[in-house]
Amino acid sequence: MQSTFPQLLLKHASERPDAPAMREKEYGIWQTLSWQDMATLVEQVAGGLHVAGLKRGEHMVLIGSNRPRLYATMLAAQSLGAIPVPLYQDAAGPECVFPINNTGTRFAMVEDQEQVDKLLDIRGSCEAVSHIYYDDPRGLRNYSQPGLSSLDSLIESGKAFVASNPGFVKAEIAKAKVEDVAAMFYTSGTTGNPKGVVHTHFTLLNRGKAAADFDRLGPNEDVLAYLPPAWIGQNIFSYAQWLACGYVVNCPESAGTVMIDLKEVGPTYYFAPPRVFEGLLTSVMIRMEDAGSLKKKMFHSFMDIAKRVGPARMDGLSVSLLDTLKYKLGDFFVYGPLRNTLGLSRVKVAYTAGEAIGPDLFTFYRSIGINLKQLYGSTETAVFVCVQPDHQARADTVGVPLAGVEIKVAANGELMVKSPGLLKEYYRNPTATAEVLTADGWYHTGDAGFLDNEGHLKIIDRAKDVGRIMGGPNDGSMFAPKYVENKLKFFPHIKEAVALGDKRDRVCVMVNIDFDAVANWAERRNLPYAGYADLAQKPEVYGLIKECVEQVNADLSRDALLAGSQISRFLVLHKELDADDGELTRTNKVRRGFIAEKYQPLVDALYGNKPEQFIETQVKFEDGRTGSISATLKIFDTKTFAPVKAAA
Repeated sequence: MQSTFPQLLLKHASERPDAPAMREKEYGIWQTLSWQDMATLVEQVAGGLHVAGLKRGEHMVLIGSNRPRLYATMLAAQSLGAIPVPLYQDAAGPECVFPINNTGTRFAMVEDQEQVDKLLDIRGSCEAVSHIYYDDPRGLRNYSQPGLSSLDSLIESGKAFVASNPGFVKAEIAKAKVEDVAAMFYTSGTTGNPKGVVHTHFTLLNRGKAAADFDRLGPNEDVLAYLPPAWIGQNIFSYAQWLACGYVVNCPESAGTVMIDLKEVGPTYYFAPPRVFEGLLTSVMIRMEDAGSLKKKMFHSFMDIAKRVGPARMDGLSVSLLDTLKYKLGDFFVYGPLRNTLGLSRVKVAYTAGEAIGPDLFTFYRSIGINLKQLYGSTETAVFVCVQPDHQARADTVGVPLAGVEIKVAANGELMVKSPGLLKEYYRNPTATAEVLTADGWYHTGDAGFLDNEGHLKIIDRAKDVGRIMGGPNDGSMFAPKYVENKLKFFPHIKEAVALGDKRDRVCVMVNIDFDAVANWAERRNLPYAGYADLAQKPEVYGLIKECVEQVNADLSRDALLAGSQISRFLVLHKELDADDGELTRTNKVRRGFIAEKYQPLVDALYGNKPEQFIETQVKFEDGRTGSISATLKIFDTKTFAPVKAAA
């Protein structure tokens, strides 16, 4: 695709000016912006930014949820040749200091009072910041800090400039080349300062268009933009592919209304990390537990049919007439209403990425008629490396290489990728760039995997995380912690898990319960509790989690490669793992090494065969205060199973 983002905007505005480009829900009502509305808004914001002094090649930070005016500001910055840098809206102020100083940012666009306060708090550490604009004025009437003003005032300034210089912005847009830097995304920084991943217009739009062509996406799609714009996954779906395809992006009213808005929009193209699909399924299972016995029996009966018949139907395989009739009956009574309840009744293509999805979870969605597929990629590859074709979506692969992609496996088992979507560099970090990009254009993914006989990619785990059991009856067995964790997280009562075992004689696990699901389970059994920590340590809850763990062990025993990864001991943590406490990344990935170090006494107790262990943990509250919580955690042994030998 030989166009830049702003050039594509002008193309859509010229060819289909009145077609909807974006919708935003405000005060419960959906407001629509046409492509011409968007182009006009972008021109006005760009004019205002030019008057304010934004220069070509400068960086502009954006912090907020998905909002049309936030995306318009990104386009406006790109129209002037500047480089938007979206940051996570839930990041604490100190987390924003490095990206802002690393880029020498002078201009920032934020969503609301919360983000304004965040930037004002760190302004002393970010001396270059001279202009802060905000979209939502609520609560900001009496703010009078230098350089702080509303987006509305910037737009008014831009209107005046555009009126006297009508061709200026279009002329600036015409100067851009596809090889110019379009945007920068910061990695989560799990092992030090985050790295700025530099992408051009070409890398982002090329991958967005290639994936859209692969799935035959067009201007009639509806997308719900509800994940952080700072995550390249959301950015590619609601920005790069939005402009590549010209479809409609819908912005929910707030994080709290996403489920309602999902049902109202009924997206045709949907993207979510596994955690979201886990949450959707958990909400369904909680409701089913509260249902009457007849309804519950009907649900489980038809779900048995769906698990047996549904995946084959989705893969285009022939199904017997009797099974077809049973499935259609189930679709009328259960699967159809269930898809509607989830807000996924219109979905043509649903993707999950960001981390591996549990095979049981993946199969569940496909069994009820949702075309859920996996893709493989990263920030550095502009997301799309491998995607699953229709009728070839399997739980144990992440698809085939997308057009233009080459994959090879290094001698150490690491996957190497060559693609039109590769990053240009890590910003101001030539050492890190040289570590991931070879002289002949191959990118080190850091993942271990292989291409199977049908050309589908299988990911085992992060290359650095794949380990070996050392000692004991399973000495030398492969240990893939993420695989074990994902199998545990399929259960609605388990929200998060941290598996340990590399260079040890057995596997032990620390579990986070899903508070909503377990609380609902406890209330139906008249089991009293006083908050998360108390509920987590109930003997009955340990019994519930033990059943889940032992079921995972039974499944692992049937896997020739990973039978040695069965879980020997586990405990239930007294607090939820939290990004604010450094235990998760901002994209909710477990920081396994950090957790093992932070909870070293628990690790020692697990492997020291102790029945319980006292732990005191420092936590950060939502208002920024710190405190500590303590508990004595019980540790349970679990049943393991002899490996099941494959039939001859």
